[in-house]
Amino acid sequence: MSDADGAVLIVDDEKNIRRTLRMVLEGEGHDVLDAASIPEAEKHLRGNTRIDVILLDVKLGDSNGIELLERIKGRSEDGGRSGLDADIPVIMISGHASIDDAVQSTRIGAFDFLEKPLDRTHVVITVRNALDRRQMTLEVNRLRAEVDSRYEMLGSSPVMQEIRRQIAKVAPTRSRVLITGESGTGKELIARALHSNSPVASGDFVKVNCAAIPPELIESELFGHERGAFTGAVAKKRGLFEVADGGTLFLDEIGDMSLSAQAKVLRVLQTGEFARVGGEKTLTSDVRVVAATNKELQREVERGAFREDLFFRLNVVPILSPPLRDRLDDVPLLIEAFVQECCSDNGVRAKTTHPNVIERLRAYHWPGNVRELRNVVERLVIMSDDELTERDLPDYLASSGRASTASGATGGMAVIDPGVYATRTLREFREEMECKFIRFKLEEFEWNISRTAQALGIERTNLHKKLRALGIQRGE
Repeated sequence: MSDADGAVLIVDDEKNIRRTLRMVLEGEGHDVLDAASIPEAEKHLRGNTRIDVILLDVKLGDSNGIELLERIKGRSEDGGRSGLDADIPVIMISGHASIDDAVQSTRIGAFDFLEKPLDRTHVVITVRNALDRRQMTLEVNRLRAEVDSRYEMLGSSPVMQEIRRQIAKVAPTRSRVLITGESGTGKELIARALHSNSPVASGDFVKVNCAAIPPELIESELFGHERGAFTGAVAKKRGLFEVADGGTLFLDEIGDMSLSAQAKVLRVLQTGEFARVGGEKTLTSDVRVVAATNKELQREVERGAFREDLFFRLNVVPILSPPLRDRLDDVPLLIEAFVQECCSDNGVRAKTTHPNVIERLRAYHWPGNVRELRNVVERLVIMSDDELTERDLPDYLASSGRASTASGATGGMAVIDPGVYATRTLREFREEMECKFIRFKLEEFEWNISRTAQALGIERTNLHKKLRALGIQRGE
């Protein structure tokens, strides 16, 4: 923003002061509005005219300019529901200033405090600095909105409406949340929504993928280390519990955390205290912990792979992230959003999607969930012309329908024999179906792990873990 772009509102009950300030600021290229009272000023602020800086007199006849400052900054008795832009820099001016007025104005959020008689140069510089602050704030808000849009939870299906209802209930509290669900369902989006609507939303959202960090390094990542604590520790390092202090720490794939690290996490949750690796000093962290896993932690507890006391500490409010196959009505909306995002990310012009493609994708059962859908859409955007058509679809989607895909991809499992599965639990049935489907995809891609993982919409490391967990070996 240049100075000429800045619009200034002058609020002063003295006509000569308003006229003088107008001449000075218009001489600097600013657009200027003025008001002699608080109601007149609020009329300007609630209008359609953009205002970037306010010069506000403390004494406005029988009124006090600090009252308007409080309403602008959301500190008034109405609880901040004034509808005014709290980010506008407000410069307080007064001919009868007291230290108390200056301190109170600063505490409420005034940008600066100027005493009358006003010095022209001082006014010009202060307004210019306030405009710089305004520009910086607008840019930060723009970037934040851009980031938020990437992490927006899309969908209007009943299950998504229920997820939003749960988030609205628990987010304003400081309760811990355990998000469960299959890989690729969007557990991180739920965690970010919880943070954005929480009491610690102004703090940082810090994510750590417990499955991606080697067991011998997880404690250093979470709690930090002192110099010389181990080979390679050449400098002191802050842990993520320190970094996230005052915000949210998202422990993704918590089910893959080592037992020793679990014990230390439990201590932090119980006492708020921890120590860096190799350190003796006790540190504290006021952080909201949100955890997520694609494992059944209760089962991990039963087999001794996860601490029961930590499970109960984390599982205060459980939220299930639904698989995409349970909300297929959201697929068209997701496709539209992903096409726009992928076109923007890859620098290509906007593209449309043929209705037949939408129907094909809506008919698929998406074992890799939303992540797989996003990967498919990105491939289509890159490989298609102006429109995403059926000929651009991967082979396994080009001839798919809901029934044919379910039957073909699972080796003829579309019809379930009641006699075979009558005594199976849901978990046993799901594991068997998952095992058969993964085997099918491995055979389809001749056991190429990278291509199979891409088709499944999961990471190679996750596929390797699934192969070990399900006992799948080549040549069987």
